[in-house]
Amino acid sequence: MKASCACGQLTASTTADPIRAVVCHCHACRTRTGSAFSVNTRFAADAVTTHGASQSFTRTGDEGSAITYHFCPTCGVTVWYLNDQIEGVMIPGGALAPADMPTPDFSVYDARRPDWLTLSGMEVMD
Repeated sequence: MKASCACGQLTASTTADPIRAVVCHCHACRTRTGSAFSVNTRFAADAVTTHGASQSFTRTGDEGSAITYHFCPTCGVTVWYLNDQIEGVMIPGGALAPADMPTPDFSVYDARRPDWLTLSGMEVMD
Protein backbone atom coordinates (compact mmCIF):
# COMPACT_ATOMS: atom_id res chain seq x y z
CA MET A 1 0.00 0.00 0.00
CA LYS A 2 1.17 3.51 -0.69
CA ALA A 3 0.05 6.80 0.84
CA SER A 4 0.81 10.16 -0.70
CA CYS A 5 0.22 13.84 -0.17
CA ALA A 6 -1.72 15.83 -2.78
CA CYS A 7 1.38 16.97 -4.68
CA GLY A 8 3.12 13.57 -4.47
CA GLN A 9 6.30 14.85 -2.82
CA LEU A 10 5.74 13.00 0.50
CA THR A 11 4.90 9.30 0.58
CA ALA A 12 4.64 6.39 2.97
CA SER A 13 4.70 2.78 1.77
CA THR A 14 3.87 -0.33 3.75
CA THR A 15 4.61 -3.98 3.16
CA ALA A 16 2.04 -5.26 5.67
CA ASP A 17 -1.68 -5.32 6.27
CA PRO A 18 -2.95 -2.79 8.80
CA ILE A 19 -3.07 -3.75 12.46
CA ARG A 20 -6.28 -1.77 12.84
CA ALA A 21 -8.46 0.65 10.89
CA VAL A 22 -10.73 3.05 12.76
CA VAL A 23 -13.13 5.89 12.23
CA CYS A 24 -12.38 8.68 14.72
CA HIS A 25 -14.81 11.39 15.81
CA CYS A 26 -12.49 13.46 18.04
CA HIS A 27 -12.35 17.18 17.42
CA ALA A 28 -8.67 17.10 16.38
CA CYS A 29 -9.26 14.47 13.69
CA ARG A 30 -12.30 16.34 12.38
CA THR A 31 -10.26 19.55 12.24
CA ARG A 32 -7.33 17.79 10.50
CA THR A 33 -9.56 16.28 7.82
CA GLY A 34 -12.16 19.01 7.47
CA SER A 35 -14.80 16.29 7.73
CA ALA A 36 -17.21 14.83 10.30
CA PHE A 37 -14.69 12.05 11.09
CA SER A 38 -11.37 10.61 10.00
CA VAL A 39 -10.32 7.16 8.87
CA ASN A 40 -7.00 6.06 10.36
CA THR A 41 -4.98 2.92 9.70
CA ARG A 42 -2.20 1.61 11.96
CA PHE A 43 0.74 -0.40 10.68
CA ALA A 44 3.77 -2.00 12.32
CA ALA A 45 6.55 0.60 12.34
CA ASP A 46 9.07 -1.74 10.72
CA ALA A 47 6.70 -2.25 7.77
CA VAL A 48 6.48 1.47 6.85
CA THR A 49 8.98 3.40 4.74
CA THR A 50 8.66 7.15 4.19
CA HIS A 51 10.13 9.30 1.40
CA GLY A 52 10.26 13.05 0.88
CA ALA A 53 10.56 16.12 3.04
CA SER A 54 8.06 16.57 5.84
CA GLN A 55 7.26 19.05 8.55
CA SER A 56 5.79 17.96 11.85
CA PHE A 57 3.38 19.23 14.45
CA THR A 58 2.92 17.67 17.90
CA ARG A 59 -0.21 18.04 19.99
CA THR A 60 -1.44 16.51 23.23
CA GLY A 61 -4.28 14.05 22.68
CA ASP A 62 -7.43 13.78 24.78
CA GLU A 63 -5.89 10.87 26.72
CA GLY A 64 -2.60 12.76 27.31
CA SER A 65 -0.52 11.19 24.54
CA ALA A 66 1.86 13.15 22.30
CA ILE A 67 0.69 12.83 18.70
CA THR A 68 3.13 13.97 16.03
CA TYR A 69 1.75 14.57 12.55
CA HIS A 70 4.09 14.49 9.54
CA PHE A 71 2.80 16.51 6.63
CA CYS A 72 4.00 17.85 3.30
CA PRO A 73 5.52 21.35 3.56
CA THR A 74 4.28 22.10 0.03
CA CYS A 75 0.62 21.00 0.01
CA GLY A 76 0.00 20.50 3.76
CA VAL A 77 -1.44 16.97 3.62
CA THR A 78 -0.74 14.68 6.59
CA VAL A 79 0.74 11.40 5.33
CA TRP A 80 1.54 9.69 8.64
CA TYR A 81 1.54 10.29 12.37
CA LEU A 82 2.87 8.76 15.56
CA ASN A 83 1.28 8.43 19.00
CA ASP A 84 3.75 7.97 21.86
CA GLN A 85 1.27 5.67 23.66
CA ILE A 86 0.44 3.39 20.71
CA GLU A 87 2.95 1.24 18.84
CA GLY A 88 3.10 1.62 15.08
CA VAL A 89 2.67 4.24 12.40
CA MET A 90 -0.74 5.67 11.65
CA ILE A 91 -1.60 6.56 8.06
CA PRO A 92 -4.77 8.55 7.32
CA GLY A 93 -7.06 6.47 5.13
CA GLY A 94 -7.58 9.37 2.74
CA ALA A 95 -3.84 9.47 1.95
CA LEU A 96 -3.96 5.86 0.72
CA ALA A 97 -4.92 4.98 -2.82
CA PRO A 98 -8.71 4.38 -2.92
CA ALA A 99 -8.31 0.64 -3.54
CA ASP A 100 -5.90 0.38 -0.57
CA MET A 101 -8.12 2.00 2.08
CA PRO A 102 -9.19 -0.78 4.45
CA THR A 103 -12.68 -0.99 5.88
CA PRO A 104 -12.67 0.37 9.45
CA ASP A 105 -13.59 -2.06 12.24
CA PHE A 106 -13.90 0.44 15.10
CA SER A 107 -15.56 3.79 15.75
CA VAL A 108 -13.54 5.69 18.38
CA TYR A 109 -14.82 8.67 20.36
CA ASP A 110 -18.19 7.51 19.11
CA ALA A 111 -20.00 9.62 21.72
CA ARG A 112 -18.82 12.62 19.67
CA ARG A 113 -20.21 11.25 16.40
CA PRO A 114 -22.70 13.67 14.83
CA ASP A 115 -26.32 12.56 15.35
CA TRP A 116 -26.95 12.58 11.61
CA LEU A 117 -24.11 10.10 10.89
CA THR A 118 -25.05 6.42 10.91
CA LEU A 119 -22.32 3.76 10.88
CA SER A 120 -22.82 0.01 10.80
CA GLY A 121 -20.67 -3.06 11.27
CA MET A 122 -18.16 -1.41 13.64
CA GLU A 123 -17.28 -1.94 17.25
CA VAL A 124 -17.92 1.24 19.22
CA MET A 125 -15.20 2.63 21.49
CA ASP A 126 -16.07 5.80 23.42
